[in-house]
Amino acid sequence: MSLIALGINHRSAPVALRERVAFAGDALPRALSELRGLPGVSEAALLSTCNRTELYAVTSDEGEAVVRWLATRPEGGADLHDYLYRHRDAEAVRHLFRVAAGLDSLVLGEPQILGQVKEAWATARSAGALGTRLDRLFQHAFVTAKRARTETRIGSSPVSVASMSVRLAQESFARLEDSTVLLVGAGETIELAARHLVQARARRLLVANRTLAHAQDLASRHGGVALPLAELERHLAQADVVFAATASAEPVITRAQVEAALQARRHRPMLLVDLAVPRDIAPDVASLKDAYLYTVDDLERSVQENRRNRREAAEAAEAIVDLQVERYVEMLAAGPLNEPLRKLRAHGEHARADALEKARRQLAAGHDPEAVIERLAHALTNRLLHAPTAAVREAARSGNMELAAAIERILHPDHVRALRDLRDAPDAPP
Repeated sequence: MSLIALGINHRSAPVALRERVAFAGDALPRALSELRGLPGVSEAALLSTCNRTELYAVTSDEGEAVVRWLATRPEGGADLHDYLYRHRDAEAVRHLFRVAAGLDSLVLGEPQILGQVKEAWATARSAGALGTRLDRLFQHAFVTAKRARTETRIGSSPVSVASMSVRLAQESFARLEDSTVLLVGAGETIELAARHLVQARARRLLVANRTLAHAQDLASRHGGVALPLAELERHLAQADVVFAATASAEPVITRAQVEAALQARRHRPMLLVDLAVPRDIAPDVASLKDAYLYTVDDLERSVQENRRNRREAAEAAEAIVDLQVERYVEMLAAGPLNEPLRKLRAHGEHARADALEKARRQLAAGHDPEAVIERLAHALTNRLLHAPTAAVREAARSGNMELAAAIERILHPDHVRALRDLRDAPDAPP
């Protein structure tokens, strides 16, 4: 069985294509069910964010069925093949580890992606699409990401797409201290944008969401005013800056709505930042004279400086990823030995716990500590060596020299290495 990773992201495909193969809400469990039903697919997970849609699967072939499935999604289009990247086995492992650590993100080291990877894992698990191999892979990815963030500066002063978009508003368009900002949506991206806007001292925040209670909750935490999404058009003219990030499959802000808002504003400019995939703001809004529309792809220019500042930390994080990939691959290669090793370690732990408990009881009863330690060491030695000793005796009786040689290698690795070095020396006798 092969492990494969395939997908599109902000580097391989434009937003117009990414939004056509994005999965959200109820679409994810259905998609996972379809993936698990494909010929040769035994496990599957699906990661879908504003910057990427990726499939991870354990398959009995090269993953062609998965590729065909993705290419024939509604509105996916055959042109997807031109933008698709594929990884297999160790390279698939490396790709997921880099994604989880923020090394493959639009904003290098951005903190949101790890949470999104965990959500993808949890969704696949709940849908029954995750087996032992992918579950173990994702768990190892979480450990790798945590190490990269704690042992390098890749996570210092974390920068998200939301914070970069607020910086864009500050630097290229308006004084936020004098601006009314409309937030459309109430998810994590909008939550982050709201925090940065409060820090930037935005004059007024309006929060519009389909579920009013969610808008009210977010607005109350950041000093804003909540609106039902149905009233967005009536309040749009008040906004100097708009940030949109919902899970809608269709634009929630149309060209006609923005055009009407601009007329009501007497053509005072509006900055609109669309952080959603699929897009929340109709692309033809960009053709309006006083509307300045940015998408997640437009933020690429804004993150270049961030990438330069984090390059050194990224190199250190890449080294951690390389090490973790190597360890993961070694663990897989040792798969047949994992169960015997687990049993051996469990035997040792049980012997230790049993001997320690007896020693504690003896100490509590007032026995001489020196004698207790002596008995503890003796009992532990006997428990640990009983099974190997019996195996060696049986090997001697049966003439099983292979087992005897294996025990010799385990107990005397330096001696075996010295014999091998002597044998391989240039002047060694034949």
